Amino acid sequence: MCAQSNRTESAPSRGGRSTMALVTLALAGAVAMSMAPWSVGDEPPVKQPAAKVEVKPADAEWKSLFDGKTLAGWKSTRFGGEGEVHVEEGQLIFEMGDPLTGVTWQKEFPKQDYEISFDANRVDGTDFFVGLTFPVRDSYASLIVGGWAGSVVGISSIDGRDASENETTQVMKFKNGQWYKFRLQVRADRIKAWIDDEKVIDQDIKDRRISTRNEVNLSKPIGFSSYLTKAALKNVRYRALKPGE
Repeated sequence: MCAQSNRTESAPSRGGRSTMALVTLALAGAVAMSMAPWSVGDEPPVKQPAAKVEVKPADAEWKSLFDGKTLAGWKSTRFGGEGEVHVEEGQLIFEMGDPLTGVTWQKEFPKQDYEISFDANRVDGTDFFVGLTFPVRDSYASLIVGGWAGSVVGISSIDGRDASENETTQVMKFKNGQWYKFRLQVRADRIKAWIDDEKVIDQDIKDRRISTRNEVNLSKPIGFSSYLTKAALKNVRYRALKPGE
């Protein structure tokens, strides 16, 4: 009797076997669902593109254009009516001219595939404190910042239209006494510019006529100027651009 009783207790009932089978099927289904890339009827997951991170060039790639102590490599531009140019506390100072004051680079400089970086400050005045004239292919152009009574930013000139009237024209507010960081990239087919790391110009110049206004022709091949304004520059440098930048 005891042996028969033990056999009866250890043998699963028909209902128990059915329950175990259902549990096994449920577990198998859950595993299969977890292994599936997405549920039936759902849209496949969309792979988001990786955010593009701008890689800043190493300091070793840059070449200084201003030593912070002298005008070495530069010469005061004889516009007529220009203010004094001098170095003070590591800054290149343009005293207010009538109307222009500036400096012109006296050495060789690339015609394309380069970047210029500098800091500028409108110390006093109400017009442009950055008039950077630079080579583009076999011609020249100027980046104007704070022109036309203090607020216009743009490139002079594209197809004969200056910074106040072409596709690069923008209106921005600048405070006297505040430093701003600038970058300018020049390719044979494109000009880009940044102010405080914000891209403000990205201009296709393929098949476009590039030129300067007559007032700054003396700034060629590369030069800085200000208009009825006292301005200061520092950290002026440049580098060659790599392919694909």
